Amino acid sequence: MSDFTTDTPGQNGPAPFGPRPEPAPGTPATTTPRFAPQPHPEQPRQPRPEPGPTGAPEVKGRITIADEVVEKVAGLAAMEVDGVADLGGDFERAVESVRERIGLGNKRGDQGVKAEVKGQEVAISVTIMVEFGHVVLDVARQVQLNVARKTQRMLGLRVVEVNVTVDDVRTARADEPDEPGVAVG
Repeated sequence: MSDFTTDTPGQNGPAPFGPRPEPAPGTPATTTPRFAPQPHPEQPRQPRPEPGPTGAPEVKGRITIADEVVEKVAGLAAMEVDGVADLGGDFERAVESVRERIGLGNKRGDQGVKAEVKGQEVAISVTIMVEFGHVVLDVARQVQLNVARKTQRMLGLRVVEVNVTVDDVRTARADEPDEPGVAVG
């Protein structure tokens, strides 16, 4: 059944749009689409939202970034630093090793990283293992800088602090020479 009513039987009702007006002789035809929305004469046209810093219009709403997202970004940023062998303390690395051996998923990117987000600010704590031969304080400072830079750039959060705990030093394995080209034994 149709919502339209008519006095003529057999029709579905009046046409939803009137006939297209013919342009006056000597005037060019308009290119306005037939179904273009027209402003209601009683209501003023609403202004468009002002463009934001990226050129896109500002949209109201809330964006929430979970602590886990910050932890993963911070963990990946810490692993980018030369001299970082692994993330996490002894217990976390042992659990991760067992998980990998029995095939329970991939290595987590946020192992050894804790983040606390409050509004637009975040505090991050990272636990790392440093490779033997690197200056521990230099590696830790580079982790602080890289974690803060990547977190601010990727997530838009203000990093108020990055705490780095160096939990261990990875020594060379017995089957690897300390320096390339030097034979062992």
